[in-house]
Amino acid sequence: TDAEVSTRKKTFAEVQTERLDQAERTVLIKCPSKLSEKKLLQYLSSHGNVKSHFFFENRGISALIEFSEKSSIASLQDAVGIPGASEHHVVPFKSRLFTFTLKNPVSQHVEETPLHLSPQCHIPVKDLIHKLCLADSISSQMYILLNEYQLTEENIKLRFLACSLVRDFARAYFPDSTVKPFGSSVNTFGKLGSDVDMFLDFRDTGKRATKMKKGPFEMEYQMKRLPSERLATQRILSVIGDCLDNFGPGCANVQKILHARCPLVKFSHQPTGFQCDLSVSNSIAIRSSELLYIYGCLDSRVRALVFTIRCWARVHGLTNSAPGTWITNFSLTMMVMFFLQKRSPPIIPTLDQLKELADEKDKHIIGGYDCSFVSDLRKIKPTKNTETLDVLLGEFFEYFGNFDFRKNSINLRKGKEVNKPESSPLYIWNPFEQDLNISKNVNQPQLEKFVAMARESAWILQKEDKTQQMISKEPWGLAALLIPFGKSNSSRMKNRMKGIGSETIRSLLDSLKLNDANTQQKAVGK
Repeated sequence: TDAEVSTRKKTFAEVQTERLDQAERTVLIKCPSKLSEKKLLQYLSSHGNVKSHFFFENRGISALIEFSEKSSIASLQDAVGIPGASEHHVVPFKSRLFTFTLKNPVSQHVEETPLHLSPQCHIPVKDLIHKLCLADSISSQMYILLNEYQLTEENIKLRFLACSLVRDFARAYFPDSTVKPFGSSVNTFGKLGSDVDMFLDFRDTGKRATKMKKGPFEMEYQMKRLPSERLATQRILSVIGDCLDNFGPGCANVQKILHARCPLVKFSHQPTGFQCDLSVSNSIAIRSSELLYIYGCLDSRVRALVFTIRCWARVHGLTNSAPGTWITNFSLTMMVMFFLQKRSPPIIPTLDQLKELADEKDKHIIGGYDCSFVSDLRKIKPTKNTETLDVLLGEFFEYFGNFDFRKNSINLRKGKEVNKPESSPLYIWNPFEQDLNISKNVNQPQLEKFVAMARESAWILQKEDKTQQMISKEPWGLAALLIPFGKSNSSRMKNRMKGIGSETIRSLLDSLKLNDANTQQKAVGK
């Protein structure tokens, strides 16, 4: 649609700014189960124009309300009461989370149109498979999967609101700070139900420093000095973590993980239903989010293929929500990007090509690494490649099923295979920190399992007789790939494994059997 195209062409920074601004004008209201939508909106309108709203299910019904003016929130806050402290004593922190109750509950017989609830999680895999079987091509199957799994407009608003509510706490100490989402919430590859990664940003304070430099004198703040940036980060997160834990309405299970490589605070934000990870500004992570945003906006096939491959990997136990030796979703996404750079003609440009298109304002040098690339999507020429997703899916499995992982590494800057700089089983260059391998955690058995699954999937797609399968109501195309393989054809799997180091085959087949039992569980649960 035209609206879709116009929203698609905004730069990453424009979208972020717009969403953060929207979140500042938003409140969240817990509603009674018998609710008159009209009465609620009528009441809220007395405080100012309600620009948009939606309802969702989260331990009862909640409403997200976006006002046109930020001042409406202050007006509403003035009118809101404090809960009576009869059984519990309250922490008197006034947030933008409210509870709406009716003094005279709506009587049973009043005909109230049922509320439309926006779904905040995706359907289980078995329901998805059923839907996929009704499609008419693998391409349509992949777009169905994308539509079921991708973040909705409502879910994105809720993510930015969660950040904005945390920011209200941070501002008690650091009035200029902002809290922004990064990673899957903003890079166009987020899946419903995924965590919200957010970071605390003091970037605005840096801009102020330069303003004073003109003129014959200098003035600067007296600030506490610490021996390292890491220590400052740990102290700030520790205090904000305590703050959320002690005073944050609906912030539960707050865990401070301050000794990790990247210190963070994990917590569950019950009002929005999200698991959140809060860290302090990580410029390189933001550049990665923007790079993926650009790739996701360039061609609709990019996101359809990434979502498909990630769902496929989850079903077969190749990825896992717990950290470990398996491939991460980020690595998998980078493998898809690399594959799309390698098509002839390429579907997306290499990072070096995006860097050549960069102008002055796109220049970013972070910690000695050049992280520059073009931000204006209009400067990137559209691809001439017309391959269908049916073709691309099969070719992806074919390509990685036969990739020489022993010798080659995956480099998105150059868009070509280069000799591995060291002996990790899977080597994917970090696009920005050029001396890091983003898949260093992956071990040999996991890589071999990935290769075996890719070969098996390529084989299933090649030998398939779609018409026959549709007649006999068997899962076909993508649907056939989302059913764990071990069930009917483990003997065939053994053949696929020929030529793959035999010492890991046994452990692999065992892990396949193990996975069969709980993959369905996991796929549904995540």
